[in-house]
Amino acid sequence: MSGRPKQARSVARLAAVQALYQMEVSGVGVEAVIREFSEHRFDRGLEGEESAPLAAADEAFFADLVRGVVSTQREIDSAIVKRLATGWRLERLDSTVRAILRAGAFELARRDDVPVEVVIDEYVELAKSFFEGPEPGFVNGALDGVAQDVRS
Repeated sequence: MSGRPKQARSVARLAAVQALYQMEVSGVGVEAVIREFSEHRFDRGLEGEESAPLAAADEAFFADLVRGVVSTQREIDSAIVKRLATGWRLERLDSTVRAILRAGAFELARRDDVPVEVVIDEYVELAKSFFEGPEPGFVNGALDGVAQDVRS
């Protein structure tokens, strides 16, 4: 049973990254994207088959992540930019990397109930699921730096 809540949070993190990405590329609002995920994406089987549901997401955690990133985006972005190479702007990053960093930075800054190592490991694993190049290492370094800045 102890693996289930962890898995539910992992699924919520993936969904949050997807939702943040979707909001950025389509301009859809936060409540609309949360509603879409709740009504159409969670607890659905592959290709919509109800008989084989995917791992259940912690929907409250998902909604907290997405709303939190949006409501604190200026603060979150500032924390991330501080850890980018000199002269780099957040806009230069791939939009998926940006979504991963924003969700991870939000958890580090505002979710003291989640250990730093868990946050970094989870988002590095997410980066690995999207990218085969240097991005996971970049996410690791950036979030480690953000953690040093926002957690004592």
